[in-house]
Amino acid sequence: MYKYEELMKMSAEQLLAILGELKAKSEVAKGEELDKILDTATMIDGILKDAKSRAELAKIAQSAAPRTGDGETAEQANGEMKAREERGAKLKSGSAVKYKGRFGRRVNDTLSVTQTVTPVHTASDVRETFNDVSSLIDRVRIVPLIGGETYQRGYVKSYGNGGGATAEGANYSDNEPTFGYVTIEKQKVTAYTEEPNEMIKLPNADYDGVVEASVTRAVRRYITRQILVGDGSTAKFKGIFHNPQQASEQVINPSTDITTITEIDADTLDDIIYEYGGDEEVEDVAVLILCKKDLKAFAKVKDKQGRKVYTIINHGNTGTIDGVPYLINSACVSVADATAGQYEMAYGPLSNYEMAIFSDIETQKSTDFKFKTGQVAYRAEIFAGGAVAAYNGFIRVKKAAGN
Repeated sequence: MYKYEELMKMSAEQLLAILGELKAKSEVAKGEELDKILDTATMIDGILKDAKSRAELAKIAQSAAPRTGDGETAEQANGEMKAREERGAKLKSGSAVKYKGRFGRRVNDTLSVTQTVTPVHTASDVRETFNDVSSLIDRVRIVPLIGGETYQRGYVKSYGNGGGATAEGANYSDNEPTFGYVTIEKQKVTAYTEEPNEMIKLPNADYDGVVEASVTRAVRRYITRQILVGDGSTAKFKGIFHNPQQASEQVINPSTDITTITEIDADTLDDIIYEYGGDEEVEDVAVLILCKKDLKAFAKVKDKQGRKVYTIINHGNTGTIDGVPYLINSACVSVADATAGQYEMAYGPLSNYEMAIFSDIETQKSTDFKFKTGQVAYRAEIFAGGAVAAYNGFIRVKKAAGN
């Protein structure tokens, strides 16, 4: 069982995952073992309650300080509001405006999709549908290169074969590392949307927020799929599932692909995580990328006694399977539906994929195209690119021929 000091160092998500594991173990445990499980669960419960109390105190302290929003000072908030009003006025006049891409979690003022599409001042009778943007786009490594054209990333392919015994006076053992390079080119990503003419009657700042939400969602949805399935052709994203024809350009060696999984069973998770990484260690910071249908298949696996094999904790687009982080992306094909040669899942540290942002999102309005129906059109564009930036940075699950 875990010690209190170990539990204190864990995140809330990890603690909840352990609680799920303890619950599963408690169903068959007896006597002293069951007592230990109860003691550990009690410790976790106390830690989580203490964390909640500290968070409440922090909120109270923050509300007492002269700050607004996510830690902004009143002066910063006023500056942002003024900028929104100015952009809204420019949009209404037909001028182009630029929005920050706001990709990834490296920027403190990142605006999530749910934040941008549900401002209080939008029409009260418009309800949101389900989220259609995978959070994969916010978890990869972001490289801001505004104004750039291409980005080249070097990576180590091998550190050599290690040292060796050498006779007196003989040459030293060779141990030369080998390197590879991947080039990320900028791709023009565009979005087009239409809004009712009544939107223009909103205050400038509100109007700016609604337009930003609309075009940002469209751009993000496209890019988050390309991170997986980008075909790598000229000036295109090189997705995790992309395989260049020339071996020298293959950042992921296709021979490492897992082709033995024909259905999701009690061994599937182990078959994936223990195939990834070097011969000397098991990686512990990797994420499993899969579709929702396969996540459901994991949840339905049961043992001979009819008990669920996997403990799954859901947090919207992400969560854990037996403590292993997962992330849903609809670009993945389920194991049940895949055809020969199609990729189904990927597993690895998301920082092994780099996305270069070469421009802000430039947006412009037009009232000409659907003048008769009172619709206002908006178009947006951004230049970005991406590629796997670590040798064999992910292991991929692929449908084998004949399966």
